[in-house]
Amino acid sequence: MSNIILHGCWRSSAAYRVRIALNLKGIDYSQQNYVLGAGEHKTADYKAKNPQGLVPALEVDGKIISQSLSIIEYLDHIEPDNRLLPLDPDERVRVQSIAYSIACEIHPLNNLRVLKYLKGPLQLDEEAVNTWYRHWVAEEFSALEKKLSSESETGKFCHGDKPGFADTFLIPQIYNANRFECDLSKYPTLIRINEVCLELDAFKNAVPEKQPDAL
Repeated sequence: MSNIILHGCWRSSAAYRVRIALNLKGIDYSQQNYVLGAGEHKTADYKAKNPQGLVPALEVDGKIISQSLSIIEYLDHIEPDNRLLPLDPDERVRVQSIAYSIACEIHPLNNLRVLKYLKGPLQLDEEAVNTWYRHWVAEEFSALEKKLSSESETGKFCHGDKPGFADTFLIPQIYNANRFECDLSKYPTLIRINEVCLELDAFKNAVPEKQPDAL
């Protein structure tokens, strides 16, 4: 892997996931940030590389991969050191199912298309949007808390005693939940995993508030 560029929006939870994964794998990369509100991801130059204009996207030696789930699984495939997914098939499926449920069910409201729909056709004001989001988090975090707290495989992290695939999805969603002032006190397992992860450099250096001038 001679040249890796992460195309993304720094505040995006999906880009946050990918940064965590790159850091955990110890992979060197550069980053191109886009202002989504200004449509910088829809320029002709970028869409020539990525016709859908999706961010985050990972450019590896000129080839583009989009969607954070696919990107992180790809990184585990091409760089076997510091694996994020277990080799055991049963354990692997467990971890993937946790990550998929976080990514797909706990919907990130900072997706501009979602916000545009809620505030456009549905005509929801800011407080209504926040109420909707808090309700969604409460439903899905409750299910995740129950699953992780009841399974011995959880360990210090979502799976075992080293950070991995599912943690790269959980920590950004807790970050989003905190942005919307969600009450997370009912989810002690999720809070504990979050606290353990945020003590690690791989997570500390990926937090959106800590955007460096250059990577």
